Amino acid sequence: MKTYGFRLILSTERREEFMTLYDGKVKHTYQVLSIDIDIGIKRRLEAIGLIEQTKVEIVNQKRNGSIIIRVRGTRWAIGKTIAKGITVKEEN
Repeated sequence: MKTYGFRLILSTERREEFMTLYDGKVKHTYQVLSIDIDIGIKRRLEAIGLIEQTKVEIVNQKRNGSIIIRVRGTRWAIGKTIAKGITVKEEN
């Protein structure tokens, strides 16, 4: 099930579509809007450079739900629960 929402940007009065990283597509690049997960995991993601406004590319998506992403040139594997806690928008 895909979760979509709308984020209103006041300066341009334009709506943008956002989703979780888990709902993203392979070989697409996204920009992180927010990370809403356990503080310990959030700190670990910050340590590897995954913070708000960071560009993330989905490299592969496994059947078990884990996702392989590229952040700042390095590939990382994250689980389904973590990916569902990261809100992103597609890069133009």
